[in-house]
Amino acid sequence: MTHVDHRTLPEELGVLIKETQAILHQRMDERLRPLGLSVAQYACLQALLDTPGITGSELARRTFVSRQSMNVLLQGLEKRGLIERSDEPGPRRERATTPTSAAVELTHRARADVAAVVGTMTGQLSTTDLDRLTALLAACRDALLAS
Repeated sequence: MTHVDHRTLPEELGVLIKETQAILHQRMDERLRPLGLSVAQYACLQALLDTPGITGSELARRTFVSRQSMNVLLQGLEKRGLIERSDEPGPRRERATTPTSAAVELTHRARADVAAVVGTMTGQLSTTDLDRLTALLAACRDALLAS
């Protein structure tokens, strides 16, 4: 018996995006693991470097984990000496988190590995195609955020 797929174009697009995201995550994990980082840890450190003073809630949103999971993730990074957290809670009872110099160095190395993965993913696209893909994906994201 042959399986015939009757997905609509929107369904197919949703599946394709999800498959791409899953493979991207897997390839990033393969490159980050030798550095002792998970994708979530890398995303957290990157967000801390990109946005000094970012709140724990925003960190959780940017790394696609719950606030509780973010707290566990931050505790692990703190034990490894990659972040420092203030003893005193600030606004909304959140403790300020800053990356250490070791985290800055590690994140820069990890960024190169992640860029290599993305380069592999987009290597067959022209600059025009890449610009268009970026614009289209941003428009899709923005449409979902506005709904």
